[in-house]
Amino acid sequence: MPQRPLDKDIERQIVATHRRFVKAMDGRLGGMSFESKERYFAVLSALVAKLETNGKSMREIMQEMMTEAASVIFQELQNP
Repeated sequence: MPQRPLDKDIERQIVATHRRFVKAMDGRLGGMSFESKERYFAVLSALVAKLETNGKSMREIMQEMMTEAASVIFQELQNP
């Protein structure tokens, strides 16, 4: 089944935003504390592991990440 033009456009936008995200984080890493880097890595690696797991919908992944990331985000807000 051929992709609709809007599907292709949103995929292009997602790829472009991923590139912007990587560039933005590369620029911030040097100014982050070691503890902030640890917390960021914990959330990022958990997300990537879940995305690599076949059989889970994005909804399931986001629900799990909300629960797991909440405590890490709270720690980051408490320890600037």
